[in-house]
Amino acid sequence: MLKRKGHPVIPLPFPVYYWQAFALAFLGLADAVYLSISHYRVYTDIGYKSFCAISKAINCDTVSQSPYSILLRAPVPVWGVLGYAWIIALIGYAGSRDAGRQRLWAAVLLTLLLYSLYSIALGVISAVLIHSYCLMCIVSYAINLMLLFYAWLIRRRFAENGVFSDLRLDIGYIWRQKRISGVCLISGFITVAALMMTLFPTYWILSPPPLSENIRTGVTADGHPWIGAASPILEITEFMDYQCFQCKKMDYFLRQLVLEHPDKLRLIHRQFPMDNKINPVVTEPFHVGSAAMSLLAIFAQSKGKFWEMNDVLFNTDISKGVINIPDLMRKAGIEDSGPAPNIYAPQYMTALWTDIREGVTLGVTGTPGFLIDGHLYEGEIPPKILEKILTSP
Repeated sequence: MLKRKGHPVIPLPFPVYYWQAFALAFLGLADAVYLSISHYRVYTDIGYKSFCAISKAINCDTVSQSPYSILLRAPVPVWGVLGYAWIIALIGYAGSRDAGRQRLWAAVLLTLLLYSLYSIALGVISAVLIHSYCLMCIVSYAINLMLLFYAWLIRRRFAENGVFSDLRLDIGYIWRQKRISGVCLISGFITVAALMMTLFPTYWILSPPPLSENIRTGVTADGHPWIGAASPILEITEFMDYQCFQCKKMDYFLRQLVLEHPDKLRLIHRQFPMDNKINPVVTEPFHVGSAAMSLLAIFAQSKGKFWEMNDVLFNTDISKGVINIPDLMRKAGIEDSGPAPNIYAPQYMTALWTDIREGVTLGVTGTPGFLIDGHLYEGEIPPKILEKILTSP
């Protein structure tokens, strides 16, 4: 019997602790499944926005869009599904009669300690590197810490040996199981993890549609680059920021529609970097460096390589605040026969200011923005509008 300050501590019956831990593990599994589905939809569903995309600081989608949402070639929440399934399996074995309320809780404790340490690391990454928090991720962090507490409490109440001594006994317990299920369980989880690291589909890597010679490109009378139909059924003007994930996703989606309907749709590109150094609608540091990216795109337009540079910039990370102009020019197929161009030359700055000023006049407050038949849509385009080209003969 345990004692606390000279008084005996009478533990609650084992099932009270056990079933609460079991319920927490299932709650964690459900949370991980939701986060996995949300992560997939962020990259594949153009109109998707999770319920916890509340603000710049509280935004599950921003966390999903970061490179830190991928671990060992698979999404972190998918690893979470596998991890909670493993904990549920261990707790399930620990609840069997021959486990005697002691076996496997050392293994559960040490596993959950690793989960909790990783949760703390992810929290630090969200605060320091992503600058945004995912509410449902925070729920999983809390579940991991609560499960760790329950595993510690159960051992505190019922274990008779040290953690590492019990861990050796736990391994022996699994190995000595007359049922082959224990060995199959371990080998099955190892196999699934190996397959995830090698064969998991990389849906989060967005690639632009190819620039086909059969797709027309040109410049409007006002000097804005366009791609698609010379005499379109539907014309869409997009206001974009090269550091905006939703802009990238929508640009690629619309470009794919242009590829599929080259004689019906025309896409016109306008620059609207959400860089507080140049955009009056942005009042605090945000997407720093996106203005320089827009200027480089405008320069590339003067060389007849706008759409090539557009695709390069959407796949360029300048989170460190550095833009390598010669390297980006090379990737876009622009000959580098001299010193790096002055992208801040007056003609490029004037073009950028014109786009921003006209965007603000139209009511653009964020990206992406779409101007269609005189109406402005932000974030996404209503499906009924796109039906105009999809249903027309």
